[in-house]
Amino acid sequence: MKAVVIYKSKTGFAKTYAQWIAEELSADIFEASKATISMLDGYDTIIYGGGVYAGNINGIKFITNNISKLAGKKIVVYATGLSVFKEEIVANLKKNNIKPNVEEHIKFFYLQGGFDYTKLGFSDKIIMGMLKRRLKRKKEENKTNSDRGTLASFEKPIDNTSKDKISELIAYVNS
Repeated sequence: MKAVVIYKSKTGFAKTYAQWIAEELSADIFEASKATISMLDGYDTIIYGGGVYAGNINGIKFITNNISKLAGKKIVVYATGLSVFKEEIVANLKKNNIKPNVEEHIKFFYLQGGFDYTKLGFSDKIIMGMLKRRLKRKKEENKTNSDRGTLASFEKPIDNTSKDKISELIAYVNS
């Protein structure tokens, strides 16, 4: 099996997982901006990872728009986000990012990452700043634990990455 890991990461969490996965599988690794579909011809397994931003997996169209060119390959997609793993989160991410006709060709994993406001680009900081203001305006009794956690993450970065979280993905690739 010859595997490659491709990732797109704004704040480093998807990259961290990509590095761990590539290390475990002795796979090649590329940042998505340096990858082309034609360069994937020599690989049996394609693993793509991206962070979740407003419900979208960063760069996922690299895989979904080219699924026909990847026929016969094992395709794995992982998404990283701040949310803890919940079946409904995974289901919504798949529904919003992977079309039904493509879903049968992709094995999907969600790996909890984190949030670091300081690593965001200008436009992402504006968007997240709007979220922060909206959450701050909520009455305290109406704030959820998730709201409080999100607000706290603006002040102190949160990193929930763990190498242990890739074990199921690794087992699938090796099966």
